[in-house]
Amino acid sequence: MPLKHGLHRYLPRVWQSRNGLARVLTPLSLLFGALVAVRQGLYHRGLLQSIRLPVPVLVVGNVVAGGAGKTPLTIAIVQHLLDQGWRPGVVSRGHGRLTRDTRAVQMDSAPADVGDEPLLIHQKTGVPVWVGPKRSGAGLGLLQTHPETNILICDDGLQHWALARDLEICVMDDRGIGNGWLLPAGPLRETWPKKVDLLLHTGVNSMGGGFQAQRQLEDWAQDGLGRRVALSSLIGQPVDALAGLARPAGFFSLLEEKGLTLHQTTPLPDHFDFVAWSNSPLTRPLLCTEKDAAKLWQHQPLALAVPLRLTPEPAFWQALDHLVLALPTR
Repeated sequence: MPLKHGLHRYLPRVWQSRNGLARVLTPLSLLFGALVAVRQGLYHRGLLQSIRLPVPVLVVGNVVAGGAGKTPLTIAIVQHLLDQGWRPGVVSRGHGRLTRDTRAVQMDSAPADVGDEPLLIHQKTGVPVWVGPKRSGAGLGLLQTHPETNILICDDGLQHWALARDLEICVMDDRGIGNGWLLPAGPLRETWPKKVDLLLHTGVNSMGGGFQAQRQLEDWAQDGLGRRVALSSLIGQPVDALAGLARPAGFFSLLEEKGLTLHQTTPLPDHFDFVAWSNSPLTRPLLCTEKDAAKLWQHQPLALAVPLRLTPEPAFWQALDHLVLALPTR
């Protein structure tokens, strides 16, 4: 197995305790922390410019390396804002894409061009989504093309201080902050605690405070030909599963909670591109995440993508509505 494919599973285990390897990496963490502090200070003092867009900006992100549920929460927030009468748009860097320009995400965009997560957000919500190396540039392009947009959600970017924001939402899963150390000795991208407007836990809350969300798979899956299959119809037979996520085991556990028998599981690095994936006929049903589906279906159109539903508690939506309504108009 290539080294980078092994590290994505090994390092998160290291980061959960202050073990020998983590301690060896501590000097690098001190250097990383110093660089982060200097960069933050330059923005706070105005020596580096934060671009403020003409509509309110809400950032959804986390403070640890790896996914914690940012994209499912972004989708849920967009859908909630639509229900409340807002006209939201989404901006993202488009992590994992091969292009470097600023562009709109289309329903038929290639994941390699726009990134798998922005594509999923656009396909699930239908709102304008733009990607760019500078989120401010993506935001300006989106607003110029869709002037009706009156609020922007930045998918990831708590540490992207070049984009001024009005609200910050931090997402944490059951890892919490791990061993509490900065990269690479720990999982933190910046020191914790930090002041955020809302904190949402998508797993077991080991830290106290914040709000809680439930993660569940839908009761159905869909293949690349548009056909839906009830998960209950797969109970009692062996199935295979793969996931290109920061934490693939979480997807496999959710499948087992649905009563499925997993014969073979294939954990893959986050944003895995499937370029060299085999297109040989499937011998068992193959289940995947929605994020992987657009790339996998090019090789295995019969693979079944299972949607994930993230449901924050009602108090989270009440708190979000209160904050959004208090935002100044520009």
